[in-house]
Amino acid sequence: MSEEKKIAGIYIRVSTEDQVREGFSLAEQKEKLLQLCKFKEYEVFRVYEDAGISAKNIKDRPAFQEMLADMKSGKINYIVAYKLDRVTRSVRDLEELIAQLEMHNTYLVCDKDDVNTSSANR
Repeated sequence: MSEEKKIAGIYIRVSTEDQVREGFSLAEQKEKLLQLCKFKEYEVFRVYEDAGISAKNIKDRPAFQEMLADMKSGKINYIVAYKLDRVTRSVRDLEELIAQLEMHNTYLVCDKDDVNTSSANR
């Protein structure tokens, strides 16, 4: 039996306040996550980038919405982000996102927060 392909959508985001306060740029996030995907043997489908956008909600982030559409159409089955707060800072949005991930057999991996929803399901 063949193992399912691990196809990742890399999500990077920074608001102007984050970059000033925490000092990590989109380029740094992208480089670290590409290295992580190579290490974990994930095929990278696309890098989704929301620049200068707050994490207040998911619906107002164009690249994030494109990534969810690609997940729903089966193009990706892993979402890889630098930290969970790059994905969302809202518990409600996180809960809704996890429900969508489960519905579409997709896993969330956040490098710096040691979040990996695939380990609980396999």
